[in-house]
Amino acid sequence: MLSTILIVLLILILIGALPRWGYSTNWGYGPGGLVGVILIIVIVLALAGRI
Repeated sequence: MLSTILIVLLILILIGALPRWGYSTNWGYGPGGLVGVILIIVIVLALAGRI
C-alpha cells in the first residue's frame, strides 16, 4: 500500500518538475531527471519487496 502511494506521488511530482512553463525553461531537465531517478529506485525497491 505504501509503495503504491509513493509511486503515484512521485509520478505527480515528475509531471510537475518538467520544464513546460515559462519560468522554468532555463532549468533544463535536471529536476525532472532527478525525480525520474528517484521514481525508478522506488519502483525497483517495491518490486524487490523492500518497501
